[in-house]
Amino acid sequence: MGFVKEFKEFAVKGNVIDLAVGVIIGGAFGKIVDSVIKDLIMPLIAGIIGSPDFSNLYLPLRSDIPKNLPLAEAQALGPVFAYGNFLTVAINFLLIALAVFLLVKFINKLKRKEEAAPAAPAAPTATETLLAEIRDELKKK
Repeated sequence: MGFVKEFKEFAVKGNVIDLAVGVIIGGAFGKIVDSVIKDLIMPLIAGIIGSPDFSNLYLPLRSDIPKNLPLAEAQALGPVFAYGNFLTVAINFLLIALAVFLLVKFINKLKRKEEAAPAAPAAPTATETLLAEIRDELKKK
């Protein structure tokens, strides 16, 4: 029964639950960023560069591989330097890093405001009140 009790304590600790919530929120956030990149940003970049689909961008590493084939067909013919998917992943990473940076910056700004606000003095405890009364009585004598 010791193992079961230890596992129960571990599983219901606040840190494990916080981690689980973070993973779920992170997964959902990743899907949102993927959609922003795939549906909004990449079409704009592709419009500027002139390529409608980044996934098929590659450089053939042999002269007998044509440049106008889809990536899968070009890879079947020989070695290709497929940089299109890497560009998509790199842009995705940069956007996620920027979003996390802005989120952390916002949270730090809120924390600084809380720290800057003067805290109200805490009410004395019963022990402190009793000690203050004893001190005052001793001063009278």
